[in-house]
Amino acid sequence: MINFNDKKIRQFSKLEFFARQVVEGFITGLHRSPFHGFSVEFAEHRAYNKGESTRHIDWKLFGKTEKLYTKRYEEETNLRSHILIDSSSSMYYPKGTENTKINFAVHAAAALIHLMRTQRDAVGMGVFDEKVNLFTQSKLSSIHFNYLFHNLQKLSVDQPSSTSTIAAEALHEFAQRIHRRSVIIIFSDMMETEGENEDKLFAALRHLRFNKHEVILFHTIKKNEELDFDFDDRPYNFIDMESGESVKLNPDEVRDEYKKAIAAYKNRLKSKCMQNKIEFIEADIDLGFNNILQSYLMKRKKMV
Repeated sequence: MINFNDKKIRQFSKLEFFARQVVEGFITGLHRSPFHGFSVEFAEHRAYNKGESTRHIDWKLFGKTEKLYTKRYEEETNLRSHILIDSSSSMYYPKGTENTKINFAVHAAAALIHLMRTQRDAVGMGVFDEKVNLFTQSKLSSIHFNYLFHNLQKLSVDQPSSTSTIAAEALHEFAQRIHRRSVIIIFSDMMETEGENEDKLFAALRHLRFNKHEVILFHTIKKNEELDFDFDDRPYNFIDMESGESVKLNPDEVRDEYKKAIAAYKNRLKSKCMQNKIEFIEADIDLGFNNILQSYLMKRKKMV
């Protein structure tokens, strides 16, 4: 069970989570808005138009140039974000343990929600596997945050029965339903099959970026087993958690080919993310959500 008062989750309230691009919001806060007003931070001068209020004329500049200019300001606005979590069967790997990919995603999401709540940032959430199972608009109310935590709690205990990761359709739907410019944070192992599904996935990621969202992908994996195929030299019965198919083999017989294939897929995924200006974070669950999240947020803070 998840304790949302856990210090590892609450510690992130001390970190500032700034958007690197201009984002929309609806109350005064920490993040720059694309809308201009006359409220907070000086942005630029523009020529004064006859009939406008003289309140914001820069008289010092008039004294130097003998021309009338008004000051424009950038509002500071709260961040609008959406956290999207893959809940397909493969995210519940390794089965029968506490240290699953879904628990990593749930704890990291809880930490981010707590952080944003502290900063008074609006947060929405989506859950998907073969389809969208949950979608909420980004809000700020206490009732809404409690609803998000409730659904995170459910994700950590309710394991689905053999659902596959077909993220493309779900991501397209999210892109269509998230209308305001936002930061979109995805937790997924992206276990797509090669070929048509892979191409559809990349197209869906492009769709999110086309709508001017900032997209961050936490590629949630168990690195030693899923990437390095680090199993003992003995026969195993490997079962696909999504299809239920099984195969008996000795890992040594296929390790080199498996590592080559999975590395090629990961490189294609990283390359597509780079091409579309999507942040790709390899999130090895064995390192712990708190270490990965804190390292990422500290790095992000230095970049803005």
